[in-house]
Amino acid sequence: MAATLVSACGGKEEGAKGNGSEGTKGSGPVKINASQISWGTNLPADDFVKKELDAKMGIELSQTLVGDQADYENKINVLAASNNLPDLFMVTGKPHLQKLAESGSLLDLTPYLEKMPDYTKFAGSDVIKKGLVSEKQYALPKAGQAVSYTYWVRKDWLDNLKLQPPTTVDELLAVAKAFTEQDPDQNGKNDTFGITGTNFQTFDPIFGAYGITNIYEGSKLFVEDGKVTNTLYHPKMKEALAAIKKFVDAGVVDPEVVSNKGTMAKDKAFQGKVGIINLDWAQIIKDDQVAVWKGANPKAEWIQLNPPKGPDGTQNSNSINIGATGGLWAIPKRLEKEPEKLNKILELINYLATPEGGRLVQFGLQDVHYTLNGEQLVITDKGKQEAGFTWLYQFAGREETEYLKTKFAGQAEYIEFEANLPRIQTLDGYVQSPPGYNAADANRFVEEEMIKFVYGKSSLDQYDQFLSTLESTFNYKNYMDSALDQLKKLGYGK
Repeated sequence: MAATLVSACGGKEEGAKGNGSEGTKGSGPVKINASQISWGTNLPADDFVKKELDAKMGIELSQTLVGDQADYENKINVLAASNNLPDLFMVTGKPHLQKLAESGSLLDLTPYLEKMPDYTKFAGSDVIKKGLVSEKQYALPKAGQAVSYTYWVRKDWLDNLKLQPPTTVDELLAVAKAFTEQDPDQNGKNDTFGITGTNFQTFDPIFGAYGITNIYEGSKLFVEDGKVTNTLYHPKMKEALAAIKKFVDAGVVDPEVVSNKGTMAKDKAFQGKVGIINLDWAQIIKDDQVAVWKGANPKAEWIQLNPPKGPDGTQNSNSINIGATGGLWAIPKRLEKEPEKLNKILELINYLATPEGGRLVQFGLQDVHYTLNGEQLVITDKGKQEAGFTWLYQFAGREETEYLKTKFAGQAEYIEFEANLPRIQTLDGYVQSPPGYNAADANRFVEEEMIKFVYGKSSLDQYDQFLSTLESTFNYKNYMDSALDQLKKLGYGK
């Protein structure tokens, strides 16, 4: 894949030759190479989106796709080091954007935003500022953000044990215990657990019941009573950890929960080993997913739960990082010397933010992949079969919930349910790390220590000591001081 990416972006000699000829008007379609993470999605041989965009925009657009995020980021870093970045490419997040911007690899797009009126209107100022580094616009963020995830529970197991869906944290624990101890699948074996998930994501709604967020990067900073607070310093954190520890001590949590990766937790749930899981609708109720768990057990029935209420009635599903985005598109600095190509890229992204361009990259060709009757858009059978790849062209983003309800009309009620759940809005995505702070090391330490607290390896009486070590050893106080200053400049907190 490394060779493919370098080849598609052009080696130094080939790239130099291309740069000299493609910047001249009247030389035919402008060649543009875009690169991004595909998560396993491939472009079809009959790429009707590319054909439409090429013809309309006067371009020859190609995409280089890499399935894995870590692999992709490494390849982009190699290309940046050789000054051979793609014409348009996605960075993997704010830290990656910051690194490339500080290395001088990226074009400051601040003066070019005025050339994209449709994009700036579609995205809005709150989205656009997600691409800032040191107050300069080094990325064009995609509009729209997925709002999903909640607890799902086996209703047939509840029925077998004559239980009601839990509404509080205490009731959730009681149901999890029953699922673990009372043979909910009625197979005569002690082979089930109450709850599973992927590491601390499993407990998102329990944190939310105490009015705080999870412990991961991207979910720690939020506004409470007008002030920016950090979940690690919140007075309710010890109570939330004590509540999670009750689940662990009761033996109702999947023993492999902290090591679950990928689809491991979901696979256990689908196989009938666990009765509660924190998951988004797409991973459990899309037609292909239903076929998997119905195939394993035709009597299985999964239903969504509202987030459980805490002691004072507070409830929240997983937090949503409003400073994060579905993608950050960057352009290499070298393109300031290739104005025709640069302008074509800006025109392309601007067009994809228009209703016409948006419909093309979201749903396909009108009267082929969808029909339009006034404002009513309906996906055709051909659209369901052929337009699964079109998200790879959604450079400007999309209005997430409405898009999903249209694209997956059969699952609209589940999408709507999760989209409307209460969530704490976090701000971490707006913050860039100060010099001397290593986010990866700090987050690794936080996760390791939190595991010790909930598994009884460390007493909660040692929590303040944990914070002291985090500040002194990992420079966390400097990070927080910088974060509060940055967020204040953006209008968050006092």
